Amino acid sequence: MEKRNKIFITLTLFIIVVVVLGLTIYKVVDDHNEKLLHVKSEYIIGKAKNCLNEKKCTGTKVTLKTLYDLGYLETQVNPVTKEYYSESAYVLKEDANYTFHTN
Repeated sequence: MEKRNKIFITLTLFIIVVVVLGLTIYKVVDDHNEKLLHVKSEYIIGKAKNCLNEKKCTGTKVTLKTLYDLGYLETQVNPVTKEYYSESAYVLKEDANYTFHTN
């Protein structure tokens, strides 16, 4: 009977450790991916701001195609999915705020 209790306790502790470890790894990877996307969008927004400040881009919506054509950007890749962003993705300027939309 005592041997069964030791096996049960060991198995329970192992399951708890695996669950905690799994959730921790998921959270770390999720935060990392979020930061990668934030850095990429800030980079693209910065290039769109340059284009607007130099008066080469007009309006409140600047597409990636426009930035590619004017030489502000090379083809951009989503750092998480490793897929190219659509050329119709855009940076939207609302008042002093800029946001990157991937469609």
